[in-house]
Amino acid sequence: YAARLGMKCIIVIPEGKIAHGKLAQAVAYGAEIISIEGNFDDALKAVRNIAAEEPITLVNSVNPYRIEGQKTAAFEICDQLENAPDVLAIPVGNAGNIKAYWKGFCEYEKEKGYKKPRIHGFEAEGAAAIVKGHVIEEPETIATAIRIGNPASWSYAVEAAEQSHGEIDMVSDEEILHAYRLLAKTEGVFAEPG
Repeated sequence: YAARLGMKCIIVIPEGKIAHGKLAQAVAYGAEIISIEGNFDDALKAVRNIAAEEPITLVNSVNPYRIEGQKTAAFEICDQLENAPDVLAIPVGNAGNIKAYWKGFCEYEKEKGYKKPRIHGFEAEGAAAIVKGHVIEEPETIATAIRIGNPASWSYAVEAAEQSHGEIDMVSDEEILHAYRLLAKTEGVFAEPG
């Protein structure tokens, strides 16, 4: 979005801990990349500190405008199905997606009378802070996008799962790789594990 508007975009990433495909996208769009030592949680802490001191907009998984944008994915699903699905399974890293989708489904229930789905969020086993009930200091998984040991929207994820009669669970790296291969083979969908 920054590229489209001609705005400067700076992305702070944990050094060596991001999927190459995601990094390539940021570079292609002209973002300035800053690598820091540590993990994603350290990067989030750093940018939050900078945003508190500098006149910048932090666009992360807790930014209310981002949540408003992301919730429209729930609208699209409902519009395509002419109702909400019975279940939505979604990866959980910082938990912004699960928060946004639940917000969208709740709004469509009020606006259009659509049912709300059961929300099933899945953390990577090596970064399953919500499932294990404590911060994971050194999260580890092949799924770099959800390699987060202290989800910023933790309470919202739990709330969405509870209110929808769903759950937050965890999957192993082996299960992630199996699903990755299965999607490509049976559905023709390339969904990088990271």
